[in-house]
Amino acid sequence: VPSWSAMVLFNLSSDSSEPFILVGIPGLEHAHVWIGIPFCIIYIVAIVGNGILLYLILVERSLHEPMFFFLSMLAMTDLTLSTVGVPKTLSIFWLGAREITFPGCLTQVFFLHYSFVLDSAILMAMAFDRYVAICSPLRYNTILTPKTIIKIVVGISFRSFCIILPVVFLLTRLPFCRTHIIPHTYCEHIGVARLACADISINIWYGFCVPIMTVISDVILIAVSYTLILCAVFRLPSQEARQKALGTCGSHVCVILMFYTPAFFSILAHRFGHNVSHTFHIIFANLYIIIPPALNPIVYGVKTKQIREKVTILFCTKRT
Repeated sequence: VPSWSAMVLFNLSSDSSEPFILVGIPGLEHAHVWIGIPFCIIYIVAIVGNGILLYLILVERSLHEPMFFFLSMLAMTDLTLSTVGVPKTLSIFWLGAREITFPGCLTQVFFLHYSFVLDSAILMAMAFDRYVAICSPLRYNTILTPKTIIKIVVGISFRSFCIILPVVFLLTRLPFCRTHIIPHTYCEHIGVARLACADISINIWYGFCVPIMTVISDVILIAVSYTLILCAVFRLPSQEARQKALGTCGSHVCVILMFYTPAFFSILAHRFGHNVSHTFHIIFANLYIIIPPALNPIVYGVKTKQIREKVTILFCTKRT
């Protein structure tokens, strides 16, 4: 009898049919309506900016180059990252729609983490593109052929998929018998795992070590690429040639800093910032999924001459 009752209890506790409740930003529930306004504005900027970028790269033949192909992939990944989280966050803030099903929660977890790891891989691929363009300009078109680009895209997409898919299975094995209340605006791996009434040490180790080691390896490869780029640039004979070469890297460096700086700050704050309030962590986590996607197309629009010219032509034509 005891073993039968234990089995029934386990089955009940493992039942994930009960929805989870997303609280929003704990401690700021009274201000949710007002917080939602800037969130919505930034999200619209991200949608419009990345939409214009994708449209220009699609229709303009002069932008059919490897660099802009990787940029279009970054724009699509940024749109996924923000769209998976922000609409649900706004529905919590404005409509009080706090419930999310367990499959819905798993979907959010997968696409948020997948987009983050894929973003990092795309930035690494873009660094390789800049390295080839500056260090081997005469061989650029023979190295980065359409076939090679497809291999890179498939490779980084598959790598990201293989890294994040186990996270979903690590969550589905957990029983949730304590609470279904998540003190956040969206589902993320460790936040959901902490609700389980079981040992989550595998979740913590895998969730922290594997994606972080992947991102760190990307950062190391980006650093190596830019070290070689700088060595090549400083060997150029004229100041004008150096400025032109560095100018092609400016927008990419800005996007790298916007992506990795808050990411590592957030990781370190979670790991060591025990005095940092939970409310700050949640606000920062939300800004992280909307600020880079909104700023990336603006940075590329301002810093990249080809895109700046095409945007000007696009809007001037519409006015006339």
